[in-house]
Amino acid sequence: MNTLKNKVQLIGNLGNDPEIINLESGKTLAKFNIATNESYTNNKGEKITDTQWHNIVAWGKTAQIIEKYVTKGKEVAIEGKLTSRSYEDKDGNKRYITEVVCGELLMLGK
Repeated sequence: MNTLKNKVQLIGNLGNDPEIINLESGKTLAKFNIATNESYTNNKGEKITDTQWHNIVAWGKTAQIIEKYVTKGKEVAIEGKLTSRSYEDKDGNKRYITEVVCGELLMLGK
């Protein structure tokens, strides 16, 4: 069990164009979400599609590739790690977010 680690693999479609942020430090950040779909048949024989949305962030060269080649609707494979963080919104309320930090990206489809 020592080889188990925090690893996430997803294949899905972008829900929007990536948000690209160029930081003062020179680093590039890409933020976007992807939808994954799972289909099954319920006990009435109806086909049901369950869509889950995942927040993705990518840094550095991966973010630069995303900026150039990845747009809304594109199918991608993501490999990374799951992270959770909290922040305060403009009203002072504490918010929590879970996101995948993308280590590798593979563009699929056309």
